[in-house]
Amino acid sequence: MHDFEGLNIPADGFDAVIFDLDGTLVDSMPVHFAAWNVALAAHGAPKNVFPEDVFYAMGGKPTKDIVKEINGEHNLKLDPSVISLAKREAFLNHLDEVDPNEEVVAFARSLHGKMPMAIASGGSRVVVEKTLQALGLSDLFDEVVTATEVANGKPAPDIFLKAAKLIDVSPERCLVLEDAPPGIMAAQSAGMNVVAVPAPVHLH
Repeated sequence: MHDFEGLNIPADGFDAVIFDLDGTLVDSMPVHFAAWNVALAAHGAPKNVFPEDVFYAMGGKPTKDIVKEINGEHNLKLDPSVISLAKREAFLNHLDEVDPNEEVVAFARSLHGKMPMAIASGGSRVVVEKTLQALGLSDLFDEVVTATEVANGKPAPDIFLKAAKLIDVSPERCLVLEDAPPGIMAAQSAGMNVVAVPAPVHLH
């Protein structure tokens, strides 16, 4: 097994790898945060209802769940479906600004054809598929599971358990790469070994 510095990949003990997408396989979180700001402002949300540190702490949670939390915390009545669509559109308009997380992509490429690999993302299928296509990564993965295909999004384990079932590998033999607390909790709850991916460095 290659030594992927900075990732702390275990030498063995797994028969499949499941990757989170945003912030893990691709460096997309700044574009997602900008899309949130556009969507919230367009629908009358006060400024700063969704600070950047809160956004990163909620990484991987489905958009509609986050809108419900914002509503509860700030006594707002934002429509989760409307905000989700506006946020998705704003993100897709800036898809060209998303870059691969090179080290994680290199790890995925090193395993291609050697063991099953899946994506388990809190994003919607349209956005996940378009992101993978835009970066030429679609062919690396056997299965893609998104938040809309499970009863409960991250931090519940559903998405990882479904991915394991689709690639036919028992959860305890799956290695997960994740960057955000809800996703790490979800993978641990699924009984999987988790590698926490450090956030890409952005030089402002």
